Amino acid sequence: MKTIYLLCGLLCDDVVWEAQAKALREKHDADVRVVSFQQDDSIAGMASRVLQDAPEQFWLAGHSMGGRVALEVYRQAAQRVQRLALLDTGYEAATPGEDVRRAVLVDRARADGINAIAETWAMPMLAPGNRNNAPLVNSILEMVGRMSPEIYAAQTRALLGRPDATPVLSAIACPTLILCGAEDAWSPPERHARMAALVKGSVLTEIPACGHMSTMEEADAVTQALLRWAA
Repeated sequence: MKTIYLLCGLLCDDVVWEAQAKALREKHDADVRVVSFQQDDSIAGMASRVLQDAPEQFWLAGHSMGGRVALEVYRQAAQRVQRLALLDTGYEAATPGEDVRRAVLVDRARADGINAIAETWAMPMLAPGNRNNAPLVNSILEMVGRMSPEIYAAQTRALLGRPDATPVLSAIACPTLILCGAEDAWSPPERHARMAALVKGSVLTEIPACGHMSTMEEADAVTQALLRWAA
């Protein structure tokens, strides 16, 4: 039985992968393990958490921050990763001024509670056409509400300290899917095209009418892409 890790992004838990995990278990009889990072404040630490209980070989998919963790897992243990999928993510180190921009929301969460920033954080993640989808929005807001200011601050520290993963992308030698929403304003299609150009033989997939939260916004389309990746 193959083992597939699905790695969650900032302020996300297993709800973000719910549809994909179910399908991979049913269609591929896989041992699917969803990992959210609520105890770590570095990308390297998050990667170590994945590896500490992983079998000798496994498949790996990461969404958003989870994609950056997936790249670090590959850097630490390339020979153990049989297939890789990177969704709505990035590879560059932190940009000038990013710490200041992120600190505004972290400070507000500490002062007023995590729910105070939930909508401000979540809505720009969605494609404009999905921002009036009440069940989708509520599911994301409830997910953020399960976190805490401390988790948010720790994950933000991890992102601000992230390494430049360009050398990792260039070294990837396993089958790789690179996927993003066509309307992802946080990590746009152009970035994923650059990533795909660095990963020899990778498959680039763009999901129409979809923002950063692709696994939830267009769950069926993303699920089908991952099923093809896993076939």
